[in-house]
Amino acid sequence: MSLLAVGTVAFDDIETPMGRAEMAIGGAATYITLAASHFLNDLRLVSVIGDDFPQDMLNFMRQRGIDLEGLQVKAGEKSFFWAGRYHNNMNSRDTLDTQLNVLADFDPVLPDTYKDTDYLMLGNLTPAVQLRVIEQMNKRPKLIALDTMNFWMDIAWDSLMEVLGKIDMLIINDEEARQLSGEHSLVKAAHKIHALGPRFLVIKKGEHGALLFEGDKLFFAPALPLQEVTDPTGAGDTFAGGFMGYIAKTGDTSFENMKRAIIYGSAMASFCVEQFSVDALKSLDAAQINERVKRFVELVNFDLVMEI
Repeated sequence: MSLLAVGTVAFDDIETPMGRAEMAIGGAATYITLAASHFLNDLRLVSVIGDDFPQDMLNFMRQRGIDLEGLQVKAGEKSFFWAGRYHNNMNSRDTLDTQLNVLADFDPVLPDTYKDTDYLMLGNLTPAVQLRVIEQMNKRPKLIALDTMNFWMDIAWDSLMEVLGKIDMLIINDEEARQLSGEHSLVKAAHKIHALGPRFLVIKKGEHGALLFEGDKLFFAPALPLQEVTDPTGAGDTFAGGFMGYIAKTGDTSFENMKRAIIYGSAMASFCVEQFSVDALKSLDAAQINERVKRFVELVNFDLVMEI
């Protein structure tokens, strides 16, 4: 099975209570594909960078089975850049700088070899760009998942509504779900979001876990308590990459299998936050992932001794 990820490949300046990383490798598509590469090796990436992006990182991505034919490289231009500072609780952050650079006029072009991809993960970009990708597919993927944010709800509502009608799964956080639906209750929010198009909905709650909805079906997965969080940047995209990587590996889009995918996605995100940038994802192996998934299972597994 194949997975196509569309999103940013970028640089980040990150400051957290644990330290600082300057010109660190970042971007939604980077995190998504690196996380997914631990589950399958038929990965395609569509994005744009300047010629300032390090060649050794591109080589590493290719070694991980990530096809970069869809990565546009613009000579003489700079890659997308974001700088942010996290507060002490790591749950909120301030954006210090955003430089669109090559992303300002990004027009995604799918190579012919990408147009029959089995699974599609649309990272957080303008809804118009996400629509453009869907329109270039020769056939509908087995599952189309999409990430978005409050900003697009504020400035691109109509095109966001259009793209939501063309996808199978929406992956957003609790604040975004409330704004999109106008409901404070996440259960009520899920019903309203389903009505917009997505059959499946994942609501991320950061250190409080994630919720999976399909109609009246609901599954909750807790986040793994960690001794130390170094850098939350990319955790949501890493979750999405782990989730979609597992779904593509198994070829099973049932609700029961998505519950397992939630756990694998959460496990990948728990590794991501332990180091700056993508460093943790670069050094992972299957044994470490399986061991962490077992910890998740132990966290929620219990015997019912008696009934009242």
